[in-house]
Amino acid sequence: MKKPVNIVIAGLGGQGVIKASDILSEAAFRSGFEVKKSEIHGMSQRGGSVTSDVRFGPQVLSPMVPPGEADFLVVLAPDQVEVNRGQLRAGGVLIAPDLIDASKLSNRKSFNVALLGALSAHLGLGEEKWRAAIHSCLPEKLHPANEQAFAEGRRAAAAKKLEP
Repeated sequence: MKKPVNIVIAGLGGQGVIKASDILSEAAFRSGFEVKKSEIHGMSQRGGSVTSDVRFGPQVLSPMVPPGEADFLVVLAPDQVEVNRGQLRAGGVLIAPDLIDASKLSNRKSFNVALLGALSAHLGLGEEKWRAAIHSCLPEKLHPANEQAFAEGRRAAAAKKLEP
């Protein structure tokens, strides 16, 4: 990896956008990369738009993903897909909320971690780094539900690759 990986996580206030970016940042850091993160809260306390940029690589000079240069766009709310699509570079990967069947999650509040599971299938960060990051960023009582959600996200990403 010669240049930073650019990831934008977008959603609405209360969906766990910031927590998802914390877990992603921790997993990348534990994998030995330099990590920078920034976030825009907007009217998040009232359910407004929230985005968080995460950049990691051997050297990262700025925390902000330049417009139109996100390698990955992870979106937690369906109505935020089109709003944030312009962040994605040509050939970038959109991880949309419809990828995950929320009814398969033991706790619907772990939907953000399920989408991280889908994202993890595209990144070279080991599963043990992700698991350690989840444990580091969340209270122990939430570990089982979030590990299950993460695994479900990985399954969903693998199944999508098999589709024609």
